[in-house]
Amino acid sequence: MALLAAGAVAWWLHQPITQAAEPLELAIEPGTSPRAIARDVAAAGAQVHPGLLYWWFRLSGQDRQIKAGNYEIPAGTTPRALLSKLVRGEEALRAVTLVEGWTFRQVRQALAREEGLKPDTAGLADAAIMERLGRPGVHPEGRFFPDTYTYAKGASDLAVLRRALHAMDKRLEAAWAQRLPDLPLRSADEALILASIVEKETGRAQDRGQIAGVFVNRLRQGMLLQTDPTVIYGLGEKFDGNLRRRDLTTDTPWNTYTRPGLPPTPIAMPGKAALLAAVQPEATRAFYFVARGDGSSHFSATLDEHNRAVNKYQRAP
Repeated sequence: MALLAAGAVAWWLHQPITQAAEPLELAIEPGTSPRAIARDVAAAGAQVHPGLLYWWFRLSGQDRQIKAGNYEIPAGTTPRALLSKLVRGEEALRAVTLVEGWTFRQVRQALAREEGLKPDTAGLADAAIMERLGRPGVHPEGRFFPDTYTYAKGASDLAVLRRALHAMDKRLEAAWAQRLPDLPLRSADEALILASIVEKETGRAQDRGQIAGVFVNRLRQGMLLQTDPTVIYGLGEKFDGNLRRRDLTTDTPWNTYTRPGLPPTPIAMPGKAALLAAVQPEATRAFYFVARGDGSSHFSATLDEHNRAVNKYQRAP
């Protein structure tokens, strides 16, 4: 009889659990007892006796090693495989991508669209979010590194933001340590601001270093940066997609046509390449550039040359 029972147990442990849904979603809260976990598995839609499942948890000696989390149990999962997944903490992971050049408003919108994220930032002002992240008084723009972040279903959107914040800290610190001598930048924060402008101005990756060089040349000479993305950022939700001449003369803290030097904050999230371009700009005699219309830019050393390029690429019929 003992051999028969042992054989039946071995057979059961390797039989797929019938499920009401595929995959079956299981949430285990911290502190849940093994007995309650077995009941939760059955309640989630697994057609298994919770008492038998709890007995297996106890028999394995791993009942106290089951980890809290959010799991997806695929079809064909056996009792043995289920326990292994729960002990290893193989949570169901999703991913959200934060894109280079996005503003913090776009980041918040993207996180709000993620059904698997707990919306802890919903209804919070930007300043309150930064306070929750341990950075009170810090403007959020540009402070998060654009990348793809995985998360377990039910994780807080604040957890994703915290990871992106720390990732930018590391990337910025590494870039600042590699800066060229004699840059007209006083701090890593100023490098971040310049990198955000380079990110928004670059249509072709090959031009990134030279675009940074143009802005560095202008900063050295005390010239206005006169970059349209800063004007657009300053307009905020008032910008309708069409930048008008009057917008260039409408003063805001970010209008680099009306105010000298760098704007007070970044205007978007720069990626790694833009960060490096800001601290290692290409040596160039150019002080101007204009978009050619194909993603590339034409660079000019003099205003006359620049005006001819503008007429050619932007005012041509």
